[in-house]
Amino acid sequence: MTGDELLARMLASLELTEAGDGVLRGPRVHEAPGQPVFGGELLAQAIVAAARAVPGKRVKSVQAIFARGGDSSAPLDIRVEAMHEGRNLASATVTFTQADRLCTRALVLLDAAEADLVRHQPDPPALLAPDERAAAPHDAAAPETIIVGGVDVRDPDAVGPATLQLWVRYRPVPAGDPNLARALLAFATDGWLIGTAMRPHAGVGQALAHRTISTGVLSHALVFHDDLDANEWHLLDHESVFAGGGRCYGRADVFSASGRLVASFTQEALLRDIPAARRPAAGERVAL
Repeated sequence: MTGDELLARMLASLELTEAGDGVLRGPRVHEAPGQPVFGGELLAQAIVAAARAVPGKRVKSVQAIFARGGDSSAPLDIRVEAMHEGRNLASATVTFTQADRLCTRALVLLDAAEADLVRHQPDPPALLAPDERAAAPHDAAAPETIIVGGVDVRDPDAVGPATLQLWVRYRPVPAGDPNLARALLAFATDGWLIGTAMRPHAGVGQALAHRTISTGVLSHALVFHDDLDANEWHLLDHESVFAGGGRCYGRADVFSASGRLVASFTQEALLRDIPAARRPAAGERVAL
């Protein structure tokens, strides 16, 4: 899939349509029978759905619990319930169900822009500017994605520190819509912290996921600190803080190319062995 095709699919998935009885639906970016819907897509749709329910405010944060995987080849029903709406703050829940099974629920906080009383942020990583010649589409990140250092989190033999950095850019998209920009960035926040947790450990890599290793996001919390332009480069700076007991936990900051902190996120996920008796046959993956 080219970068233009990927961007078109991402934007189409955010054009939620009314399906009756308060249900919204959006097309999938990827349709693969038996495989779960990508969590970044659900985060992005939750942002768009909440912003539609509470117009005039920006999404400040989204916290999601992924209780069950939804089949990417079938539609998901999206329902929004506004919890509160004030002058500066509002909140809503966004629930995703499939065949009457609750799959994901997100709590979304929205706000209105306010002036600084004080401001500080961590220093951005000391990196060179992104080399646009290295950009390529990645369906778990962006139409233009650069993995710093060419790290391959899929390779079980590629061992390194429990960190990972990547540049992302989505263009061309309309400027001036803060919630669309935030939804697009959300796509890139879901798919990399599990691979980051695997990096220090030989013989463990994303290529083994759903084959000999069971992985899956359990909870994800994404906070936006400032507006962003999705047409510009942004750096996701990941760190896996802990892995053990069949789980992994990590966090990341998102910086603009000029070094401005625009978002942060944390994630807890499954990272455990699949018993030999339950492993799929060669070339297959664990079904939903």
